[in-house]
Amino acid sequence: MQNTNRPTGMFGFTIVWLGQIVSVLATNMSAFALTIWVFQKTGSATALGLVQVFFITPLLIITPFAGVMVDRHNRKLMMMVSDSVAGIATIAILLLQAFGILQVWHLYVAAIFQGLGNAFQWPAYSAAISTMIPKEKLGRANGMMSLIDMGPGILAPMLAGALLPIIGLTGILSVDVTTFLLAILVLLYIHIPQPRRTEEGAQAQGNILKEAAFGFRYIFARPSLLGLQLVFFFGNLCAGIAFTVLTPMILLRTGNDSASLGLVQSAGAIGGVLGGVAMSAWGGFKRRVHGVLAGWAISSFFFALMGLTKWIPLWVALNALSSILIPLINGSNQAIWQSKVAPDVQGRVFSARTLIAWMTNPISPLIGGTLADYVLEPAMRTSSGLSSVFGWLVPAGPGAGMGLLIFFSCLGGILAGLAGYFIYPIRHAEDILPDHEQMVPAEAA
Repeated sequence: MQNTNRPTGMFGFTIVWLGQIVSVLATNMSAFALTIWVFQKTGSATALGLVQVFFITPLLIITPFAGVMVDRHNRKLMMMVSDSVAGIATIAILLLQAFGILQVWHLYVAAIFQGLGNAFQWPAYSAAISTMIPKEKLGRANGMMSLIDMGPGILAPMLAGALLPIIGLTGILSVDVTTFLLAILVLLYIHIPQPRRTEEGAQAQGNILKEAAFGFRYIFARPSLLGLQLVFFFGNLCAGIAFTVLTPMILLRTGNDSASLGLVQSAGAIGGVLGGVAMSAWGGFKRRVHGVLAGWAISSFFFALMGLTKWIPLWVALNALSSILIPLINGSNQAIWQSKVAPDVQGRVFSARTLIAWMTNPISPLIGGTLADYVLEPAMRTSSGLSSVFGWLVPAGPGAGMGLLIFFSCLGGILAGLAGYFIYPIRHAEDILPDHEQMVPAEAA
């Protein structure tokens, strides 16, 4: 093992975590402010959805190759590259806004580069945790990582809403750029061990196309891993449609009240933080598959109910209840993969699982935005057709069609979670798959 005076292990991971949570807070503030800016400019759910499409499409295209680079090269370097690419895109938006020439299509271009950066970020960070943290602490470490996803969302909408009238969009983007530089400095300070080489890693070596395909071969050869990813595939498809129209639904039902939108989003973030804190302290169910399957079903149930009301306090409660389970879902699933897949191939395997789980993400915003703008919203505003069938279910008025779409798409998420209990390789994934600690090192093979 390499001797170093730089922080590593749980302490080093915590330092990285602190740097990331500050950076993500500022990024979420920028995202909130830009969402309001885009909707005020266009009034279109499709326009908001297109930002997601331009972000996720290049991410998915490059992800298999990003996984190869993560496994081939120093993982700390890959983490820094991912942060830098996303940061440069934010700098470009800041400059365009500062000169008063920012257009909606500029955000689409920036989203492409942010997606490219994130293609490296997730497999690099996930694989790095496996080499820094012992198996028994993976659930807690992933609970802390979930706080990065959910925690900043508590303050970001409120801070962005409060600061927009004072420092404007330019000021918020400036804060974002400053914090991404801080996150890179933190990565320079800590030590991230490289993984030991295993027999599976030796078998995966070859040209970049062979190594990129290895992750998919690995997953498809293991029905339990493939089954878990298919749960996320169908769950993400349904959730993506619902999330695409949630913000415009709330804005339409509240008369473009950004404070109400911020309150609902903050409630979801609070729920996510509570779930992340619980996951960090508890570590999840001993049978982690229950956290994945039951979590998907219950979280989707609460989210489905959000489409059936226009009462802000109920939105707040339901979003919190739905979000509180997200750290349990993601943390449990992540711990399964981190303990079952050899660390020296995790970059490729985790990139492949990202592509499988997220390949619907470019489609779901288009489905959600198109159905909302051109089908369901117009149909629910007339006295005949859909409104005569579902008018009793969804409150009438602007946003009714989007509420109906949220309800039915989330029913699909419920079914995705429950279906896993009826499929043996998924339900017993932890028994079928050996821990990677039991695998033979390459030099001993």
